[in-house]
Amino acid sequence: MSEPEGKAVSNGLPPPPFELPYPDSADVITSNLLKIADLTPNERRRFLAKNLITHLHQFVRETYLTTQEWEEAIQFLTAVGKTCTPIRQEFILLSDVLGVSALVDAINNPPVQGGTESSVLGPFFTEDSPDLENGDSIASDGKGEYMYVEGRVLSTDGKPVPNAKIETWETDGNGFYDTQYSNREKPECRGRLHSDKDGHFGYRAVVPVAYPIPGDGPVGQLLLGMGRHNMRPNHLHLMVEAPGYQKLVTAFYPEGDEWLESDAVFGVKKSLVVKLEEVNDEEEARKRGFPKGSSFKLLQRDIILVPEEKSKEVFERNAREAKKNAPAA
Repeated sequence: MSEPEGKAVSNGLPPPPFELPYPDSADVITSNLLKIADLTPNERRRFLAKNLITHLHQFVRETYLTTQEWEEAIQFLTAVGKTCTPIRQEFILLSDVLGVSALVDAINNPPVQGGTESSVLGPFFTEDSPDLENGDSIASDGKGEYMYVEGRVLSTDGKPVPNAKIETWETDGNGFYDTQYSNREKPECRGRLHSDKDGHFGYRAVVPVAYPIPGDGPVGQLLLGMGRHNMRPNHLHLMVEAPGYQKLVTAFYPEGDEWLESDAVFGVKKSLVVKLEEVNDEEEARKRGFPKGSSFKLLQRDIILVPEEKSKEVFERNAREAKKNAPAA
């Protein structure tokens, strides 16, 4: 931090245009803050601020939070911030393990009949995925057991969605994302491709494995303190976008993993659990581009996108109901 220069100045806003009692009691502190929050110009931000204040203050009252606990919470959040880097997002991880990411995802992507359900983004998505053609591999040879992923991108009415952008990423066979390696030189086990004119897509990958979310930071310590495991079941991430359709962030979870129901970030939905077919055919392996061996796993699953207007309609209807039933702040 540099040394201050000149006089300290305010942000230019005047005192509120009404009298406030001195905050001599806990109730007055909350009441004053809610009155001040009423000055928020943006209606949505005002609604969010007042509800956050109400519930946060209520939490402090209900738990009778001690000064030591408050200090520990501040230190914890500070540590979370310091752990973040351009390729590691500890705050998203915190949101994940507290179920907030899954809850926001569920609210913003309500299930629509026939559409592929969403799942959490997770903290390991990056913007530097290489552009690939259908049939290419997202993983270098030796990164894990061979797997081929194929399907079609379709609309809920069964029509193919051509040129849909598909971002996909996963762990290697050791249970690590490429961003977890300190010597990362290029993207690995991730790629970007597009569906063809008939909605078809296909690419080579590796069989994902169950893995622990990072335990070397404050979120890992939080889980230990709560007596919770830090395991995620094996899964393959996908993010699919096409004009006129709701953006889909999802994942496919191969069946049989012991962590499916207790996923540390609450990302698994029953409809996203998939079966991997065992293929043992050398000719078929060469045909799909695998350089050696005769066996690979085959994941076949269509991706069904929901028209943007339909998704918006369902979301807005649910939002109106939630606001109508919400207690007044």
